[in-house]
Amino acid sequence: MILWNSIQVGFKQIWSHKFRSLLTMLGITLGVASLVAMAAIVNGMENGMKEGLIATGGLDKVVVNDQSVPVWQEHLAQMAPGKTMQDVYALKNNATLLKRISPEIRASVRYVSRGDNRSRPSEVSGVTEDALFINQHEIAYGRWFTQMDSETAAPVCVIGSQIRDELFGDPNVIGEEIIPLGETIRLGEQLFTIVGMFQHYESEMARTERLARNAALAKQPKVTRAFTNAVSQNSQNRTWGRPRGKGGGWAFDRKNSTIYIPLKTALIRFRMAENSLKIDDIDIQVKNYEEFEAALQQARNILMITHNGIEDFTFSTQETQSETIEQSIKNTRMSGTLIAIIALIVGGIGVMNIMLASISERIREIGLRKAMGATDAAVFIQIIIESVVLSTLGGLMGVAFSYGLVYIIQNVSTSNAPVIKPDALIFSMIFATIIGLIAGLYPALRAAKLDPIQALRFE
Repeated sequence: MILWNSIQVGFKQIWSHKFRSLLTMLGITLGVASLVAMAAIVNGMENGMKEGLIATGGLDKVVVNDQSVPVWQEHLAQMAPGKTMQDVYALKNNATLLKRISPEIRASVRYVSRGDNRSRPSEVSGVTEDALFINQHEIAYGRWFTQMDSETAAPVCVIGSQIRDELFGDPNVIGEEIIPLGETIRLGEQLFTIVGMFQHYESEMARTERLARNAALAKQPKVTRAFTNAVSQNSQNRTWGRPRGKGGGWAFDRKNSTIYIPLKTALIRFRMAENSLKIDDIDIQVKNYEEFEAALQQARNILMITHNGIEDFTFSTQETQSETIEQSIKNTRMSGTLIAIIALIVGGIGVMNIMLASISERIREIGLRKAMGATDAAVFIQIIIESVVLSTLGGLMGVAFSYGLVYIIQNVSTSNAPVIKPDALIFSMIFATIIGLIAGLYPALRAAKLDPIQALRFE
């Protein structure tokens, strides 16, 4: 009951100096809001990076890349063979722990075009069918390359949805789905026929936003809808190139702007023109993730044989990227938390300052209470409770403000949406309460030690 009375007195003190209390709580409010918003942004970043990692093949994907020969093999640098189809055949025939092996030859194509429309693909690569499974592609329309296409080096291609949108028109803008199968596009200076198109890839946030936008557009009158589509089309024409954030993340945008052609086609039409028969990458997928290290060692042993003992290659694993993501998120979270805690400490200093000012104004009141029998402990607890009430209210205001801040970030950001988790709310409120408790210690001690006689004589 005494505790409840003390809390009521704390609220009355805050209410009697409303504007001053509001300014004092503002420091705590901003500190809590920044802490919650920071945690939400980091959570959104983490979700986006993990989504991207999964979209680019998952943890069982490994890429064989070139590297400079080690120091002890520098005298053999001129003899380094690089990656060739011999490596691919050797891995397919001998690497029993590998599930799929996909060679890749990148075509030096900066732009693809159709008439006056141009698009800048993220990659134009010659691949085999294994690339579909390793990179988790799915064909929405048309087909993959036939054996005849591959053997005759046919000028055919499978394109991403973003390439279709920029060369033939975006369905969300023109109001109808265009399936450009059989159409001819120009890859650099060479003509290719479209035989397939991948599905549209997007993050969960981008998908939700697209569905909401389409639902809102469907409710508009036809005239308004036509005007909106015309404005969107005009904007797209003025700023050719990929609209930022359409897939909701770099991995999805990259997949939507991919063009695949048969491996032999890339070799004959692009690589032989450069007088080189080397391949750019070898993507591999392990059969069993539990045997991941053993599979890599097996692949390394085979490649060391085909490369005549020259270690001019290295493995780039998705697991390494996952560890990098986790470390990056950890560092971002730590630095953001530190900044938010500093903001809360600054708010705590404001609470301490206002409590000291409050005690100076209430010296006679405190002296009267002590003269009527109030103990030092009772006065100490009263001041502590007032400080905690002040900081707790500021924390609650900060939580409410953080939701508004996160909503604004969601509407202006092109990256993954911030995610507010309960643990961030609980931690920020606990920390705000602790700050209020610490901030009230010195004022409470000062009030408890007041001499009642001196306090009653205070003017």
